[in-house]
Amino acid sequence: MTEHTTCVIAGGGPAGMVLGLLLARGGVDVTVLEKHGDFLRDFRGDTVHPSTLRLLDELGLGERFAALPHSRVDEVALPDVHGDRVVFADLTRLRAPYPYIAMVPQWDLLNLLAEAAEQEPHFTLRMNTEVTGLTRRGGVVTGVRYRDRDGGGGEKELRADLTVGADGRGSTVRAASGLRPHETKVPFDAWWLRLPRRPDDGIEALGAGAAPGHMAVVIPREGYYQIAFLIPKGSDAERRAQGVGRFQERLAECLPALADRVDALTSMDDVKFLDVRLDRLYHWHLPGLLCIGDAAHSMSPAGGVGINLAVQDAVAAAEILAAPLRGGHPSVRDLARVRRRRWPATVLVQGVQRLMHRNVIAPVLERRRTGPPEAMTALVKRFPQLGVVPAYVIGVGVRPEHAPEFARRP
Repeated sequence: MTEHTTCVIAGGGPAGMVLGLLLARGGVDVTVLEKHGDFLRDFRGDTVHPSTLRLLDELGLGERFAALPHSRVDEVALPDVHGDRVVFADLTRLRAPYPYIAMVPQWDLLNLLAEAAEQEPHFTLRMNTEVTGLTRRGGVVTGVRYRDRDGGGGEKELRADLTVGADGRGSTVRAASGLRPHETKVPFDAWWLRLPRRPDDGIEALGAGAAPGHMAVVIPREGYYQIAFLIPKGSDAERRAQGVGRFQERLAECLPALADRVDALTSMDDVKFLDVRLDRLYHWHLPGLLCIGDAAHSMSPAGGVGINLAVQDAVAAAEILAAPLRGGHPSVRDLARVRRRRWPATVLVQGVQRLMHRNVIAPVLERRRTGPPEAMTALVKRFPQLGVVPAYVIGVGVRPEHAPEFARRP
């Protein structure tokens, strides 16, 4: 017996869960397939931006989100070449209901969305269910093949009027579709780790530290600091072989205020590797198939905007596709509208990230500077109100999306 749903979404990350919730509230039968048994993965994107906080309010989930343990970031600061702290993005200047970024474990956000979605009769979430490929008929994608880890019996099929790839930067759906992204060269990878946070530290804003050849970003969290230590592209194996002691020295050079606790890292097993990519599909769709979020455009961690863009992709897709899905198969033209609506924001944000790579990160890792260009820091120091521009790009987005009327709740 062949299973059928109106829309199947591969991937239970922020994009997939938001799209599933919105479509279900719009009366569309939707099934989300998530390959893991829970949402507990460390060092995933944990930034919830002002536009996403507003979206949660529009969905009637604002109070429930506010009850989750989280910290707030309202400034992004970098050191200049003299080591002085310079605020480059000031979210407090935003005219928004939530002029800050909320830092919350992604699994808490996903559990919140899952609980809300499971109250909708049109929504189904299937954990431990890994998409392995696509089904096709006459050049049209008609659903997915999947493997249910609890059920056994090999691969099964789920037919759908629309298949959505929201399964991240290593998307199985994208690979199976034959769609190939255009990749931009990135000069760095990232190591993620934690350091203890003490009540009297006085570090409340997202900031960074640099030394010749090294750069580290500090994200204040509840009870700890999440650190992104940037390394030259492709140097992970070589640097790991140098041992935890050498890494502790480099980390202390970058972050002297936290040098007294780098020994909390007891081995390189405490350091998680991220292969940083920056790519995007030119076409996000085929007949019967749409890719959104990182499956359509992998983002660099620079600026921490990946989740925000993915969520906004999902909102735009729900608004455009809910009615066609209720009436039958969405057309290729309907799918193209999603890409057309989200394309300018994707291109602009990735362009900003490339500028950050070229003008801020690469010169530090190549030992040409220990901070941003002096002309840039001098301009921001003289006109601090300019900090609202990057704050808007990071926190709100180039084209912010609002919840469709059919999905709103008081």
